[in-house]
Amino acid sequence: MTATEAPPEPKKPYRATPLRRVLAFLRNIWRGLTSMRTALILLFLLALAALPGALLPQRALNPDKTAQYITDHGWWGTLLDRLQFFTVYSSVWFSAIYLLLMVSLVGCLLPRSFDYFRSMRAKPVLTPRNLSRMPHFREATVERSPDEVLESARRRLKGWRTVEREEDGGVRTISAERGYLRETGNLIFHFAMLGLIIAFALGKLYSYDGQVIVQADGSQFCNSGVYAYDSFNPGLRVDGTQLDQFCVKVNDFSAEYTAAGEPVAYKSNIEYQSGEDLANNTWKPYLLEVNSPLRTAGDRVYLLGNGYTPIFTVTYPNGETRTQKTQWRPADTTTQLSEGATKFDPPGVTDAAERRTKQLAITGLFAPTALVHGGVLTSTSASMTNPMVAVDVLQGDLGLDSGKGQSIFEVDQSMVDDGRLKQVARQNLAVGQSLTLADGTKITFDGAQRWVSLQVSHDPTQDYVLVFAVAMLLGLGASLLVKRRRVWLRVSPANEGGAGTVVAVGGLARTDQAGYGEEFVRIADELVTGKRRTKNAGQ
Repeated sequence: MTATEAPPEPKKPYRATPLRRVLAFLRNIWRGLTSMRTALILLFLLALAALPGALLPQRALNPDKTAQYITDHGWWGTLLDRLQFFTVYSSVWFSAIYLLLMVSLVGCLLPRSFDYFRSMRAKPVLTPRNLSRMPHFREATVERSPDEVLESARRRLKGWRTVEREEDGGVRTISAERGYLRETGNLIFHFAMLGLIIAFALGKLYSYDGQVIVQADGSQFCNSGVYAYDSFNPGLRVDGTQLDQFCVKVNDFSAEYTAAGEPVAYKSNIEYQSGEDLANNTWKPYLLEVNSPLRTAGDRVYLLGNGYTPIFTVTYPNGETRTQKTQWRPADTTTQLSEGATKFDPPGVTDAAERRTKQLAITGLFAPTALVHGGVLTSTSASMTNPMVAVDVLQGDLGLDSGKGQSIFEVDQSMVDDGRLKQVARQNLAVGQSLTLADGTKITFDGAQRWVSLQVSHDPTQDYVLVFAVAMLLGLGASLLVKRRRVWLRVSPANEGGAGTVVAVGGLARTDQAGYGEEFVRIADELVTGKRRTKNAGQ
């Protein structure tokens, strides 16, 4: 430094400002979130979070069973409901894990993909100067010339990525590497997992499912709109106006039971029409079973459940009759003891005030195989061998004109509490038996028939889910079975005064996987001798 030169300015010390602290914190969060370790932890948490969806009833699939579970388990069921354990796949905590996993996979796969493509373009590493330090090493002096050794090595290492180099003193080397499909399989597995997550997310947007009860007496159901269903669960992008068009006719239902009364199989002979069959009014038969859904028009129709529909005929004092068939819900799924309400409007009454005083509701229990003990009706089996009902007849205002929706399985309890709906009779009835009210109205129990509960599911991403699932298995198989390994060959003339060629072979396994020691011994022996070993060689 001369006298005229100014001294260099000292560097300003690093100051951790609040903004830098925030940026550093966010950077560390991002690095932790996008690490493969975090992705595996989130994948484990996602699998763990999905367990309640498989073990507990879900409201979207079976609202009645869910409500029954909550009632049976008291405060515990209420707590699980508040924690969204009965709507697992749409819960806040499941969605949070789902989104974090997708972000983590994207963040860790992109840099890994760039590194992978760079490694694919790169040449195998140079041959180390001291091959004896490698985990696997073999050295021998052979009578063949260096050209002969190299020529046989090229044939043996065909299919490997190889690079030949020349060194000082006439030394020639070959660097060979194999097993790139391991990392390829690893990336395929994780990208397929990401695709599977995205397909599930899109499925939630464009899928729908609905449940409907259909009488098993030739009654029909058509997928014409939301109002054709008893319950409908649309995706976020489904408004119910463009559903796939098809119709189903339920002809019958049969069930098989064990000697203990446990169900073995449920079957229903149905007919369906879709596409051109709708225009031609052509019906195709199909045997619908629990694990054999009908697939038509891009939708799947499942046999979800079944029950009984008591049939009542009301004969009014003026001689007019009304027959009503309304499904009752099972209160006991083992014996099919069912409960419900069959409602009647009086015929010929035009005055609204008078009509609201003469409406009837037949409520109570239905037993397919009845057993009466002390006047209490129960059922001993789900098969219908001795049907019977225990009914309470209510007369008055059912609230049907109030404009409020009400369940078909029960009456509006507020009408009973207000005294506008009163119990006028109670009796047990076998098939063909009747009871008569004080005003002369006669109620007859005509028997019962089966109903089936169908679920229609539409998911346009299910084929993509299958493709991604198969890709995950193939990628996982490649990442587990393929071994990444390297082989180096150094060929040099023998020392001064010596004859032949010195062949040195080194090997390194890039993965901690057993088996490369035996493979290296075989490869080294073939490179040294120039002969292929047969399977029985050395045995």
